[in-house]
Amino acid sequence: MDFQSAAPAVVRAIRQRDLLNTWLRLYARDGSLPAVSEYVPGRLAEEADDLVYYVIDTAQWPPVLTIESEGTRMSAAYGKTGKGRRLDEYVGPRLAPSVMPVYHLCVARRCPVYTVSELEDAAGHKVEYERLLLPFGAGSEVTEIIASLKTISIDGRFEIRDLMTRTDLVTAPAVRAVIDRELSHRLPMRTGAITIADDLVFD
Repeated sequence: MDFQSAAPAVVRAIRQRDLLNTWLRLYARDGSLPAVSEYVPGRLAEEADDLVYYVIDTAQWPPVLTIESEGTRMSAAYGKTGKGRRLDEYVGPRLAPSVMPVYHLCVARRCPVYTVSELEDAAGHKVEYERLLLPFGAGSEVTEIIASLKTISIDGRFEIRDLMTRTDLVTAPAVRAVIDRELSHRLPMRTGAITIADDLVFD
């Protein structure tokens, strides 16, 4: 699964762009990861239903992501609550191989990661699933991630309940981007495509 190096403009949803801009302002102070405690976007309360907070344990690789709190739309989409559970266990063995590398990349690169997947609900309505991952921590260590998970349909209304459990998410997202350009501090990176298999090799 290849990810493209991208600028913040790759993010489509206006409210996700606002969330990203708040992260960028904090990051711009000294080019290091902001603490989650100081992250207070103007519309944070309005976005609560779409947000998921994760605690990251990097004592081993791949890191362990535990769901600290979740928005109601995620619970509806998966048909169950995930608070207190490991993310890999929550999404299950069928989806974990396609879901977990996206989060691992966010931890490894210490940069926001953005994906867009094309789904269908039970009635066949086309749904775009836009996922923005924002890393937080101390120094260079990612200790938490906030995920903004948006579901949008050009058909208008759609059924979100059990959307993730009935949809084949194994195929790679249509948009796969690491937001590592036009930041205040230039991070080491390769140009062009970024391959997870290459970048996530640790001793």
